[in-house]
Amino acid sequence: MKILIPLLFSIVTFAQAPNPDAFYHLGPDSLPMDGVPKGEIRGPFKIDSKAYPGTFHTYWVYVPAQYDAATPASLMIFNDGQAYMNPSGDARAQNVMDNLIYRREIPVMIGVFINPGHTPEQPEPNAAEWGDKTTNRPTEYNSLDDKYARVICDELLPALYKEYNIAKDPERHGIGGASSGAIAAFTVAWQRPGEFRKVLSIVGRFVNLRGGAASAANVRKSEKKPIRVFLQDGRNDNRGERPDGTYDERRDWFLQNVRLMQALSERGYDLNYAWGMNKHGQKMGGAILPDMMRWLWRDQPVSVDVHDAVERSFREPAKKN
Repeated sequence: MKILIPLLFSIVTFAQAPNPDAFYHLGPDSLPMDGVPKGEIRGPFKIDSKAYPGTFHTYWVYVPAQYDAATPASLMIFNDGQAYMNPSGDARAQNVMDNLIYRREIPVMIGVFINPGHTPEQPEPNAAEWGDKTTNRPTEYNSLDDKYARVICDELLPALYKEYNIAKDPERHGIGGASSGAIAAFTVAWQRPGEFRKVLSIVGRFVNLRGGAASAANVRKSEKKPIRVFLQDGRNDNRGERPDGTYDERRDWFLQNVRLMQALSERGYDLNYAWGMNKHGQKMGGAILPDMMRWLWRDQPVSVDVHDAVERSFREPAKKN
């Protein structure tokens, strides 16, 4: 009996374990704040794809209140744009950028929310269906070739440069996403470090889908790239346990994120990472998105002149001509 009682108690306790995602909540930096100037979401816009003929990409542009066309702005692109711009979603990137730009915690930046490509007959991705079953998302985001990098660098960037004064310096270009959108962001910077140097990855799909499980090995055997990476994942992400009871480590999201972290660390990359208890989704990643953005953009120029009144003031909206 002394053996069985603790065993039975542990079984009951495990069965009644709380939902790991229930412990992650958005903080004030992810919510609208009184007195903080709000940026504008423009769009939707569309670009036809040469990399994936017959498809097009829909995107929206966040223009901060402080944007001045006379001054080059930084750039942050979010894959699965519909999820990151969703005002009631788990990330709410517009609020994050509004708040952090105003307090000078990240530079003034243009934000772009781009959806996976699809044909005219296919629906736009949405909160219920991100496009895995209805769009070109699996092919674009999970493949390790250079096609999606061509979408971002050769199709999207020229369209943005025509409309906005965006700095050409790759150190001022960031890209991020969740799950397949995260490995897509990493692949863009990996393929084109001359265009993008900052990567934000939430529950990245670095698993055996179209070769993603090779990511850590690729880092170890390749010339070091000049990129900065923030990885986030949870111990309760998809763990490679198959319906037949077998385990496939190549399909273990958490394990493969840890392996990528280890490879990047060994190669001396500018790296940060956070492991939580979350399941597959944006619950923890959305909650810490402000911290991820602050870390990725920590090297914006800073004045230490005590008499610099501009540096010591909040960023007010740009004057309109």
